[in-house]
Amino acid sequence: MAISMSEAAQQHVANHLNNRGKGQGIRLGVRTNGCSGMSYVLEFVDAADPGDEVFPAGDVKLFVDPKSLIYLDGTELDFVKEGLNEGFQFNNPNVKDECGCGESFNI
Repeated sequence: MAISMSEAAQQHVANHLNNRGKGQGIRLGVRTNGCSGMSYVLEFVDAADPGDEVFPAGDVKLFVDPKSLIYLDGTELDFVKEGLNEGFQFNNPNVKDECGCGESFNI
């Protein structure tokens, strides 16, 4: 199983960790939510939780809990800017359908 981060996402996370003054990386997970079933969850990580899978990504690390890993295998976390909008984009090959607003998905 593998999960990756684009260079843009790595740089964005590294900048935020630098501004915070602490942290090892970011945790990517999923939770039951939204009209399609699941949504992504991101949080800064200062220390790994027991059982976390750790994926090195440049100068930062991507942490994934074991329950979320099966839904995220093959996903690339990207950071995109489009006009005045910017944010993380999840390129997940496992997604079968997404809601119209883009907040949730199902597998």
